[in-house]
Amino acid sequence: MSPRKPLTAALALGLTLAAGAHADEGMWMPTQLPDLAKPLKAAGFKGNPADLASVTAPPLSAVVRAGGGTGSFVSADGLLLTNHHVAMGVIQYNSSPEHNLIDNGFIAQGRSDERAANPDFRVLVTTGFDKVTDEVLRDARGKTGRAYFDAVDRASKQLVADCEKEGNVRCSVADMYYGTDFYRIRQLELSDVRLVYAPPRAIGNYGDEIDNFMWPRHTGDFTLLRAYVGKDGKPAPYSPDNVPYQPPAHLKMAIDGPKTGDYAMLAGYPGITYRHRTAAEFASQIDAVLPRRVAVFQQMIDTIEAATAKDAQARTRYASQLQSLKNNRKRAAGELEGLLRSDAKTQRASDEGAMLKATDAQFQGDIQALLGSLSQGASVGERDLLLDLLSAQSQLLRSALTLERLRIESTKPDAERESGYQQRDLALIEGTLKQVQRRYSPEVEKALLTTLLTRYQQLPEAQRVPEFDAAFGRTPAALAKALDGLYASTTLGEEAQRLSRFAAAKDGKPLARDPLIDLAGPLVAAQLRLDDQSKARAGEQLRLRPAYMQALFAWRAKQGRAVYPDANRTLRISYGKVEALSPRDAVHFDPVTTVAGIVEKNTNAYPFDAPKPLLAAIAKGDFGSTADPVLKTQTVNFLTNLDTTGGNSGSPVLNAKGELIGLNFDSNWESVSASWWFDPRYKRAVHVDMRYLRWLLAKVYPAPELLKEMGVPAK
Repeated sequence: MSPRKPLTAALALGLTLAAGAHADEGMWMPTQLPDLAKPLKAAGFKGNPADLASVTAPPLSAVVRAGGGTGSFVSADGLLLTNHHVAMGVIQYNSSPEHNLIDNGFIAQGRSDERAANPDFRVLVTTGFDKVTDEVLRDARGKTGRAYFDAVDRASKQLVADCEKEGNVRCSVADMYYGTDFYRIRQLELSDVRLVYAPPRAIGNYGDEIDNFMWPRHTGDFTLLRAYVGKDGKPAPYSPDNVPYQPPAHLKMAIDGPKTGDYAMLAGYPGITYRHRTAAEFASQIDAVLPRRVAVFQQMIDTIEAATAKDAQARTRYASQLQSLKNNRKRAAGELEGLLRSDAKTQRASDEGAMLKATDAQFQGDIQALLGSLSQGASVGERDLLLDLLSAQSQLLRSALTLERLRIESTKPDAERESGYQQRDLALIEGTLKQVQRRYSPEVEKALLTTLLTRYQQLPEAQRVPEFDAAFGRTPAALAKALDGLYASTTLGEEAQRLSRFAAAKDGKPLARDPLIDLAGPLVAAQLRLDDQSKARAGEQLRLRPAYMQALFAWRAKQGRAVYPDANRTLRISYGKVEALSPRDAVHFDPVTTVAGIVEKNTNAYPFDAPKPLLAAIAKGDFGSTADPVLKTQTVNFLTNLDTTGGNSGSPVLNAKGELIGLNFDSNWESVSASWWFDPRYKRAVHVDMRYLRWLLAKVYPAPELLKEMGVPAK
């Protein structure tokens, strides 16, 4: 069964009918935008929609992946704008108790003073986007389970390898519509990225967790970086001799700011959305996954805060990790509350039931088989979360597991290695190993592992893994003894020890003995066994989901609803307008905030400890060319109804002429659940007004040369 031909017809119909849907809903692939010319124009776009179809032409060629979010070039000399929280790892990497760039901010005194980012930070510039569905699925047809997964994986790796032969590029294969269509993405990988300008923490993260996902906001969540390349113009590791990267395009910053009803458009790399998932997956997310995430993330937050309370150096080293955990915890809590508010489980079940009744019999068998496979994965969800976090939230244990897995994979031909452990990944692995001591404290890591493994010890027997039980024991006392012994005797806290083992691992050679390295052997063997089980399920779901998508596309077409792919970290466009918010009865929020709100919130205590220079500048009232002509004061943040999710942090917000007016950094509390369920009553995105950035650089923490470089007035 090949659903792609009828799916294409359903998609075309969905795009035709999209003109009658909410203009703010949808994370569109750029190639779809010419088909949306009519609704784009109706929404207020003044450009040519065809100009938005190519990721390699202006303006989209100015938009890049930056770290874990999005960024955009704002000058011809590689100046890159992103969020303060996206660049927090860069800021933290360059901070120390003696030179606390997190609290005090940073302004480079000329290009020679720009500070190198952490070795694993990357900027990816998209240079190609090609459909490769037939190549990916050719050998998979007729296979099932793990064999299907391996055929898709093997074809994808070959496409990536062929793409990267030219060098200096990072390629990937993206799955659109859950196993239905595939695209090869080619990206220039820039590894020499430097910190140029960061506002103090009390501007870049004003309000911290209290204001996170809340409106009104008064946060200057932005940072400026610069990308560098070798003198030959090609990507190169950090070197004092490197020169600024010359991007294919850069965005022009608007002089005027947004007002209610104005057209707005956002381009970025949203992470993952789940709007086309099954009703069973919706139910699992609401009943099990999100409550579990809230509880685990909160435990980890409490653990780090307690373990670093009396250690300033440890607080600095874990600042970025703590901020990420707080954001993820609050996002999970907001997502759960929003899904319950919208009654998403009931609505999705009702919608799916009607869809299945209208679905051709030829798809029913695959759909029922898909639902069975999904239930198997849900039964081990908590175990898989905890085992993933053990690695992701540690430094030395992650290093040991990574080195052992790299050693195993390096004994295979490169094309057969696991993604993430191929030759193309070695520089990133090495960079990750190099940054460990900037983000590590043995007492904090032991405390984090204790939190996670204590929870693991309480799992039902069916979810337990013998190798992990043997390594860490079955009781709290055994766990404490195991961790104390491991961290008292390991040498992996030393960079030279990690890198010497990296040199052996990348050649597939045995690793020098160490307690954590010895431990990693059986743990990685267990991970490989669990991977096999997971990939067998993933292969079946990859094979079966196109039938579900076929039914969904046909059903949406009957409803006259827009059709767009779930987000998957590829470049997407959202469009809509600047819009107020009325989330509850008798509650109304204007869509723009001003500096008056900074003063109103200020308590002179964290997290509302506005810097004295900022308060003095507000009191002086000298807003120059950045003052709003109607409000007669300085704006800070604004709201739109643009469709966003995680990964859109740092996405540029453009006006009807394609000029930069804002920088996306958050969503309102009521719309955190939009990754699963879009509710136009509540969905808003929160942005830094570029006039606030310009005012800070002109009047508060001056950087006139940067304003000049961006082509805007320095007054």
